[in-house]
Amino acid sequence: MSRSLTAQLVEALGEDRAHTAVVVRAVYHPVGGVGNSVMPPTFPIEDRERDLTRKYLVADRIVDGEAVKTVTIDQEQSQANRVEEALRDARDRGRLELPMLELRAPTSHGGIRITSFDAPHRYADAYWRDSLVDGVRFDKSQVGQRLRAVSAADARPLFEREPASLIFGAWDSHRKGRWPKFARLYTAIMFGVEPVFGSRRGGRLDPVNLTGAVDSKDKAENDWQYVAEGAKKTGQKLSEIGHGNIAPNPVPGGVTVREIRRVASISLAGMERLRFGDASIEAATTARAALVALALVGDRLAFARPSVWLRSGCDLAKASEEIGLERPGGDLERLDVSVAAAVDAFHELKESAAKLGVEMAADVISVTPIPSLQKAIEATVAHAASDEG
Repeated sequence: MSRSLTAQLVEALGEDRAHTAVVVRAVYHPVGGVGNSVMPPTFPIEDRERDLTRKYLVADRIVDGEAVKTVTIDQEQSQANRVEEALRDARDRGRLELPMLELRAPTSHGGIRITSFDAPHRYADAYWRDSLVDGVRFDKSQVGQRLRAVSAADARPLFEREPASLIFGAWDSHRKGRWPKFARLYTAIMFGVEPVFGSRRGGRLDPVNLTGAVDSKDKAENDWQYVAEGAKKTGQKLSEIGHGNIAPNPVPGGVTVREIRRVASISLAGMERLRFGDASIEAATTARAALVALALVGDRLAFARPSVWLRSGCDLAKASEEIGLERPGGDLERLDVSVAAAVDAFHELKESAAKLGVEMAADVISVTPIPSLQKAIEATVAHAASDEG
């Protein structure tokens, strides 16, 4: 099965390719069935805005040939992050042979770990720039110099050390100079069709119905003083430190939808634009196929299961799914892609590309933050710990 998938991906990226992309189309419903509400992501609105539904991303889309109202359930950036997390976890478990950058910073409140699957700007992130490899600033280290050698004409440094940047996109905007931009080649989104907006009120009931006030909310974890109700000295509400009632206030109420659709694609035309220096045509094609397989691995790891949990109030059950090579016009040539098949195809293509001269590493490059970054991390973690109490 994996060999068949390998052959299909190589053929799909050949000079006579007949397909536009690898596409995943899926339909989801809320766990518990249609009619249960789901919570889309929310976004800031103006303080005076009374319409709380404006916290959601609502737009008209063409669905099945008709313009319908939709609401975003998960944006492209969020979908990519979920796939990257799945790749990181699979690598941690030893299921995937992938290169990785890893920063570990000990703090008085526990250690911090950041990998190349977590860093917002991927290979070009400031966390790497402000770190050391064996005591040498990252950009001057061997791996840093290798990554700095990447160009639009030769993506081999990223293929070797940070292939996720070629799949999910990256641009080095933190360093001086003109650096190549690598567009996102894996794109996915989830949206709800024909949303009906709910309403609810959020509050809290105190089991003792405490009344009165507190002298200062800043003393919540220390010796705050109680201010009796009606006392001349006006304090701050007990609710500021977690006591007393909070009257129910309007909060976003979620939505019910006819269905939730997920569409993911891996652009073959985009892969075709990646250049690999003086590598042969066969080597470049095989390397591109390995990247497509890696994107498929991540997608399947994150979304092949019968349900997905996106956030509180957004637990979704899969109703149907199809995966295939898309032909011009939208028809799909079905692919039989399990997680295992995608993993096998990736490893096979990775090995084949290496034999042809385009290698991908599999080791971890460990880095440590420079003193200034370490201090910033320590202070931020300590502040967060004090807020959590």
